Amino acid sequence: MNKEFIRFILIGIINTIAGYSFYAGFIFIGFSYWLAALFGTILGIIFNFKTIGKFVFKNEDNKLFFRFVSVYILIYFLSILIIAIGKDYGFNDYIAGLFSIVPCAIVSFLLNKFYVYKKENDEDY
Repeated sequence: MNKEFIRFILIGIINTIAGYSFYAGFIFIGFSYWLAALFGTILGIIFNFKTIGKFVFKNEDNKLFFRFVSVYILIYFLSILIIAIGKDYGFNDYIAGLFSIVPCAIVSFLLNKFYVYKKENDEDY
């Protein structure tokens, strides 16, 4: 397994706990699932940019923030799609939100690796 991917998973666990906590907290106080996901994503972007850049890809270049945000805009819409599908199958907002974690994590890793933190000579692949 690729070292970056392992670091991504470990940091991703922390980021996921934070992001899902934001989402669940907003659901708990009465926000709709799409608004809870939006605010959770915004708060998560700020936290994740620093942790993923520093600990996963060893890159703290703040100029990459807008690329990072563009990835998470896409992740937000993917998450909403998966949550909506889960709700169509009868799952509540909390469970449907959990279903979005794995596919969104995989897409996030790939886009961060090959778009945001792209290296000219990527040794891990």
